[in-house]
Amino acid sequence: MARDLATAFADDPPALVLVFAADGTMVEPLSGLLSERLGSKALVLACSSAGGFAFDGYDDDRVIAISLSAAAFHARALWLSRLRQHAALDWMRALRGLAEDMPVAAGRSRFGLLLIDGMSGREELVTTTVDATLPGLLVLGGSAADGLRFGRTHLALNGQTQDESAIFCLIDTQFAIEEVVFDHFVPVGEKMIVTDADPDNRVIREINAEPAAEEYARLIGYTGRALGPHAFAENPLLERSAGRHFVRAIAGVTPEGGLSLMSSIQTGAILTIGRPESLTEGLRKRMEALGPAQLVLGFDCILRRIAVEHAGEQATVAQLCRDHRIAGFNTYGEQHGGIHVNQTFVGLAILDRDVAVAGAP
Repeated sequence: MARDLATAFADDPPALVLVFAADGTMVEPLSGLLSERLGSKALVLACSSAGGFAFDGYDDDRVIAISLSAAAFHARALWLSRLRQHAALDWMRALRGLAEDMPVAAGRSRFGLLLIDGMSGREELVTTTVDATLPGLLVLGGSAADGLRFGRTHLALNGQTQDESAIFCLIDTQFAIEEVVFDHFVPVGEKMIVTDADPDNRVIREINAEPAAEEYARLIGYTGRALGPHAFAENPLLERSAGRHFVRAIAGVTPEGGLSLMSSIQTGAILTIGRPESLTEGLRKRMEALGPAQLVLGFDCILRRIAVEHAGEQATVAQLCRDHRIAGFNTYGEQHGGIHVNQTFVGLAILDRDVAVAGAP
């Protein structure tokens, strides 16, 4: 596979190749072999996923590989290591050094990509640290995943791996760029209060002074029915902050009857249940307003995909991917604007500059 990919990229040598694999055991060897074949001028970033999508829609049988041409892009990357040891000062020094080595150039765009261990529970810390260190830089990304197993995730940079780490990549390009963010939920019903939480482990123990899973099941009408991925995908928790609602997705029920989340939560947080609107219409309208894109690099939560498949809208998603050149992977969480969210599509549209001006909303 590495040979086939390197051959496919031979006519337009890449500055950066992104590799997303549903089979995590492929991440290290594939990225290493591909890095050897492409040489030192190309970066290869890879991570495990909960599925991928490309111009023909969802596809878990193939590895998703995205090449950014060296003729139009420059890229530098580094590890943000020891996530559970809160090594934020080390990360800040490294990030500043990387930014100084790639200063902003006139007539070009600069953005950052984050790939984070989705089982580390430290996405909030990483995202806020990057945002504080490099203010004003558009940074987005996704949490590496492990299907619906929620076991071990895998990341690699030029064939090298590290546990409990993240990869930050700074990219400079001649193209215009636009962020694309979309979720499909509106708040409904009564507010609920988190009366006991474990933020470090992302667990809600109690809601409204009742066992969290039991109270959540009551609020969504699942009393006596087993909670699982479908219920969580259709009935996420929403937390209001800075004038808008952010999805706090549920990963599962703990043995003690709590709710395990895919993002951190504090005791005292006020939540509501989210109800879905169209899974795709808002994204379609956003892409049509932007105009034709060279590529939309997408990070889309696995729970959104579950909802799409339950609604039978895979063909609609495939058409969106074809029409607007969307490719990426299904995540355990998404990062944008210095925050970590769930059940949200976060994308980067790469646009010709004249098209970007004409198509700006």
